[in-house]
Amino acid sequence: MRIFDPHIHMTSRTTDDYEAMYAAGVRALVEPAFWLGQPRTSPQSFYDYFDALLGWEPYRAAQFGIQHFCTIALNPKEANDPRCTPVLDELDRYLAKDRVVAVGEIGYDSMTPQEDEALARQLQLALDHGLPALVHTPHRDKAAGTRRTLDVVRESGIAPELVVLDHLNELTVGMVLDSGCWAGFSIYPKTKMSEDRMVEILKGHGTDRVLVNSAADWGSSDPLKTRKTADAMLAAGFDDDTVDKVMWRNPVTFYGQSGRLELDDVKPDDTTLFEGNSIKRGGE
Repeated sequence: MRIFDPHIHMTSRTTDDYEAMYAAGVRALVEPAFWLGQPRTSPQSFYDYFDALLGWEPYRAAQFGIQHFCTIALNPKEANDPRCTPVLDELDRYLAKDRVVAVGEIGYDSMTPQEDEALARQLQLALDHGLPALVHTPHRDKAAGTRRTLDVVRESGIAPELVVLDHLNELTVGMVLDSGCWAGFSIYPKTKMSEDRMVEILKGHGTDRVLVNSAADWGSSDPLKTRKTADAMLAAGFDDDTVDKVMWRNPVTFYGQSGRLELDDVKPDDTTLFEGNSIKRGGE
């Protein structure tokens, strides 16, 4: 089984997670830019973080046979902080990088005017760079936030097939698929969406324009939820080809619209030793 996790925050995970993900079938992933728990106090901390998403994390993932791509943006949670918003003026130079396959995460957290402005500006950046957009729907008032997001997407002029709205549930999936956008689902141990609920959504709404991810951030999460969802699909009667469509071909189709998704055969480096904070190869 091959798996492409289209939304997972590997900055918050250990190298053991990479090893377990490879064993579970994960061969490629996209890591969206997001907040780091502790509020950032200057734009410069974003730039170091973006550089890590473009340099260190792809290198770290490759040691375990996994290809790493990313999305870049000012996330909605920090769009309300005037210390962070100057980042919007610097995104162009990062969005031009080869491994950046979308603008994201953008969207809403508290649905403030500041978030309105950041979302509109970054959808325009997606248009300017010919990139898809990964949009975060709010955890509170999700249905209202999703409707508002879809209105802004329509107003922006971006093609709906270039947009995925993520963190959806049973109340929001229908309106998103009806809009022509892609529907994203984050599978979590205790919150958001479970693998069994995901199976029921796939039964009811089909497998077209659907992305399933583990997100796997700083809280209670599981980077193997994509594999567990795939196993739940098989147990529910979906065939291998349908599982491959959801877990591999759909994310490849969506992010492939960037023109930057070059997938190679990556094999883990069995001689890599992790010592402290450095990587050393066998024999060094």
